[in-house]
Amino acid sequence: MATAQTVLQVCGGDVPCLFSSKTHLSGSWSGSLSSSFIRYRRRKVTAHFEVTNYFNKSCIGNARQLSHSAHVNVTSNRLGLRRCKCELADSVRELKSEDGNGISGNGPSILEKAVFSSNGSIHSNGTIRDTMHEDITDSIEDEAWALLKESIVYYCNSPVGTIAAKDPSESNVLNYDHVFIRDFVPSGIAFLLKGDYDIVRNFILNTLQLQSWEKTIDCHSPGQGLMPASFKVRTVPLEGDDNATEEILDPDFGEAAIGRVAPVDSGLWWIILLRAYGKSSGDFSVQERIDVQTGIKMILRLCLADGFDMFPTLLVTDGSCMIDRRMGIHGHPLEIQALFYSALLCAREMLAPEDGSADLIRALNNRLVALSFHIREYYWVDMKKLNEIYRYKTEEYSYDAVNKFNIYPDQIPPWLVEWMPHKGGYLIGNLQPAHMDFRFFSLGNLWSVVSNLATMDQSHAVLDLIEAKWSDLVADMPFKICYPALEDKEWQIITGCDPKNTPWSYHNGGSWPTLLWQLTVACIKMGRPEIAERAIKIAEKRISRDKWPEYYDTKKGRFIGKQARLFQTWSIAGYLVSKLLLSNPSAAKILTTEEDSELVYAFSCAISSHPRRKRGPKSSQKTYIV
Repeated sequence: MATAQTVLQVCGGDVPCLFSSKTHLSGSWSGSLSSSFIRYRRRKVTAHFEVTNYFNKSCIGNARQLSHSAHVNVTSNRLGLRRCKCELADSVRELKSEDGNGISGNGPSILEKAVFSSNGSIHSNGTIRDTMHEDITDSIEDEAWALLKESIVYYCNSPVGTIAAKDPSESNVLNYDHVFIRDFVPSGIAFLLKGDYDIVRNFILNTLQLQSWEKTIDCHSPGQGLMPASFKVRTVPLEGDDNATEEILDPDFGEAAIGRVAPVDSGLWWIILLRAYGKSSGDFSVQERIDVQTGIKMILRLCLADGFDMFPTLLVTDGSCMIDRRMGIHGHPLEIQALFYSALLCAREMLAPEDGSADLIRALNNRLVALSFHIREYYWVDMKKLNEIYRYKTEEYSYDAVNKFNIYPDQIPPWLVEWMPHKGGYLIGNLQPAHMDFRFFSLGNLWSVVSNLATMDQSHAVLDLIEAKWSDLVADMPFKICYPALEDKEWQIITGCDPKNTPWSYHNGGSWPTLLWQLTVACIKMGRPEIAERAIKIAEKRISRDKWPEYYDTKKGRFIGKQARLFQTWSIAGYLVSKLLLSNPSAAKILTTEEDSELVYAFSCAISSHPRRKRGPKSSQKTYIV
């Protein structure tokens, strides 16, 4: 782990970029990587279809190797497309079930086939039931692996990711045929846990090269270091050659997204997955590459840039993370803060010592201390804290104010007074001046446990609350993305009458199976895997039969979401990761971070010190650096 004495070079001139382990490039860099692409050539041939038995289809193996001579050009790409031309035959694979109806079909699912005996009756003997449950579970896992591998996207004959969904019942795919960075994370973790490292390595390096492409919305460009929300592999005619085509990686940085919001969480997830790849595969050469180190620094500099904000939390707009539509999370949403904290810890662990980066590492360490103090102190609520807020005095103009954010006690919603258990608590969804968002956001709380952003006591209390409020947060399908849903006037004002985020649907209180894997990591980290096991058993009752939906609707998660895509990849991958981690809990270490003794000491100093430092100019004397 990097220490305070570790110095890193902040790139500011000519920076060599490594696009492969053997190819070295040098380009002029002034705050960003130069746009570059690798070209290959391929010929058009008549497409053919390989009809396969879907459920008996053999697993897709390691990436097919293609002998080629790579010509690397360092040039400016005005359109922001990564291009690749390959000498290979087009191969189109069409999945068909035995009855020829495709993967959706009208016949019984694997789960339905497994639970019935040959004469159509349900097994009732206890021993047989246990055996059948194991068989059903194995069948569901086999189906999930087959579906996950069929979602793989190839670029230049190498796997580079998985598409968001492969729903044959939908004619309008929108952007569900893209490879999303946040969506691929559970897929990548599943492949890592199975020992399939190539696809994750390819994904990391290809998305890294997209980081530097030109991105503009209405004549304005966002900050350097922004990672795309998604990309798509497109095949287009080769200019100047009618007999050849080229493959391009076409990224979306939010220019085409609903609301045109930049994906703040993409770069944070990318860093987390990069660390997980190294710890799982033992291949640390990827994170040591110059272009990867530069990419990490660009993300850090974007996140750690000075601004007007008085708080250590990241200030973002609505829709900049998993909740990518208007849901009243603008400001300092917990999900972004938890991922931010986790990415800072991962980056500090991976950054190589280089001269000239003392300022960057100092800013990183100082932000870790300030962020952990801020979240633990001001975002936490339990019954005791609620009673304190209930008795707050307001309009305190003082450096020693107790109610520092001028929160009005009447903001405590009536539902929370009855809902909060005596044992348990959670981190609120957002905090701004005169505003606390008391909704429970699952991903932010779970990842705060995983990353140690929450204290040990707080982490156990979060799991205590999940157990106490099981009927609200899990019910018939895990896991509620947030609780409670916005309803009536509140829904109209905050969502703008969003027809997709109606109460208890989609992001507004919908149930998302993909959250199973974050729940499992958090439970394993806290030594309470039985909570995750219980949730997985509930999901197994219907998720395969329902064809792996994106999300579920209603307060108890009883209906498949009204606009949910079927065969949603991260629903499939989230289930697989949960099963793999429960079978090998020690593997969760690739995602968790341990309590840092230096941070604990700095945090204790922050608590014991005066809440506000003496006013005056900054001292030239060096302050303590973790």
